[in-house]
Amino acid sequence: MAELIAKLLPILLVDVINPVLFGTLVYCAGSKRPVANGLSLVAGHTAAYLAGGIVIALGVEKITARLANPEPLDFAISGIIGLALIAVAIPTKRKGPPKASEPEWALTPLKCFGFGAIINFIGLPFALPYFAAVDAILGAGLSVAGSFAAIAAYNLGYALPFLIVPAATALFGDRIKPQLEKVNGIIDRLSGVLVPLMLLAIGLALVADSAAFFYRGVGLFEF
Repeated sequence: MAELIAKLLPILLVDVINPVLFGTLVYCAGSKRPVANGLSLVAGHTAAYLAGGIVIALGVEKITARLANPEPLDFAISGIIGLALIAVAIPTKRKGPPKASEPEWALTPLKCFGFGAIINFIGLPFALPYFAAVDAILGAGLSVAGSFAAIAAYNLGYALPFLIVPAATALFGDRIKPQLEKVNGIIDRLSGVLVPLMLLAIGLALVADSAAFFYRGVGLFEF
């Protein structure tokens, strides 16, 4: 379990740098129901992320169950994900992160819940680390229930930093909005530099781990 946590933490650090979700939360902070809308936005995003992770896990488990030796497949998937991360990292650095779109209709908790789910598709390049996280969980040898629990725990860890926005809004009201906008600007700038570099680093590690397995029969971090 400690080894799995060590693998997931750097992936989670990359995953939570999501300027789209944070920017939309800042927008919700200026709505008529800032706390309820912010919480609903995070809940919608988390629900969609969790559902996506379960679908991915079930799909991968079904494929591996049909093969006599699932271990090579696991490393092949890791290599493919690593290549995808490397491919995304290069154009991301040039183009910068996507911007959050402001809805033209009045925000309500129900609409924010749906909008939170839609943000998963807007920020598709930033969801690639999630595939790496699910792959790491499936490769940890946990039970089915344990794997689903690990995916749920990962999603909880993802959601917690974003809950700071509605919590701060509840405590400080409109006074906190200028600070939130400043933080949003910082995240927007940092994500354009840090996200591609971290995606590249994780991608290279996954590709190297996969290549080492097919070259010598064990992964890069196995001896």
